[in-house]
Amino acid sequence: MTATQRIGIIGGNGWLGGAIAAAILDTGAIEPGHLSLSYRRNRPDRFEDAFWTADNQALVDRSDVVILSVRPEDWPAIPVNAEGRLLISVMAGIRIDQLSAVHATDRVIRALPNAAAEVGRSYTPWTTSPAATAEDRATARMIFDACGIEDEVSGEADIDYLTGLTGSGPAFPALLARAMMADAIAHGLPEATARRAVNMVLVGTGRLLERRDEDPAETVKTFLDYRGTTAAAIETMRAGGFDRAVADGLRAAFKKSVSMGDAS
Repeated sequence: MTATQRIGIIGGNGWLGGAIAAAILDTGAIEPGHLSLSYRRNRPDRFEDAFWTADNQALVDRSDVVILSVRPEDWPAIPVNAEGRLLISVMAGIRIDQLSAVHATDRVIRALPNAAAEVGRSYTPWTTSPAATAEDRATARMIFDACGIEDEVSGEADIDYLTGLTGSGPAFPALLARAMMADAIAHGLPEATARRAVNMVLVGTGRLLERRDEDPAETVKTFLDYRGTTAAAIETMRAGGFDRAVADGLRAAFKKSVSMGDAS
């Protein structure tokens, strides 16, 4: 990506769109004056030096790269013409051929960041249309490296699967945290203590896995081999169907991702 390229984010006032905007500004990947963002109702009081508009086509017209960051169900109401521009979609389920046909551009990237982009810790898989250039790929890497870690994957089937696995972001660890916290409170711990204890378990685990960059199975095996309290807990959870429940959940997310594209 060149320093003079202009980026527009349709849905820049949303959670994910705002997180992407903050990430690329905080890392210096783009100057505020080269960033355009759209909103639906009231002009937000953030990113003051960026260009804000309620007109999505006006945003596209002043951008070289357009990021679509809206809910898939809202997408049909945004038929902007992005001819001659790189279009990056961070919507679940919407296919590259659909995006290309509606927005009149053959340079399309599908990506799936997650909410951890807000703290620079998103995992973002992405894939491109055949017409995407080497510069388009460099632009995608720049944007999503600012949000955390990115991988170019082999195709849209991988994006559809990863929509559930990584696109859900903090939701799955938060679900585990909720169950652990509820059990701690049931055993008499004050809510504030239970919350701090559980949150730090997840934060510490994430940082440990990030630093070691090893297979999580090795961490699990270490605790199982020790044959202590953690091994007892893991074996009981697995006997109760933990692994199967996770696999079934990811399968449901994958099916939902595919159906969202079919319904549009």
